[in-house]
Amino acid sequence: MKGQTYIISAVVFALIIAIFAVINVDAVEVNYLFGTGHAPLILVILFSVLMGALITAAVGLVRLIRVHRELKTVKMELNTLKAQEMPIVDVNSEPETTDTYEVEPEKTLEQHSQHHK
Repeated sequence: MKGQTYIISAVVFALIIAIFAVINVDAVEVNYLFGTGHAPLILVILFSVLMGALITAAVGLVRLIRVHRELKTVKMELNTLKAQEMPIVDVNSEPETTDTYEVEPEKTLEQHSQHHK
């Protein structure tokens, strides 16, 4: 379901960008680092969207690689612990207590007053 939503969102976004670019076909002056030139606004818009997508994909790829490295490290640590037959402790679990307490059942007011007479 998440993949379908992503694809539909991407298609809608691409359609909006395409319509916006086709509407803006006039030539504009573009200032480069080394000079200026004229280019159709449609190319400027599409090039900007493409560069934004590439930069976003590069950042996502770096994060993905980092997560895969961390996963590999955690799996190696888990295998080491399993090899040593050490119990794996769940950080979120409640600590086990060795003390046991007996709780008396609740007494009604009548039973309590009869017991103390």
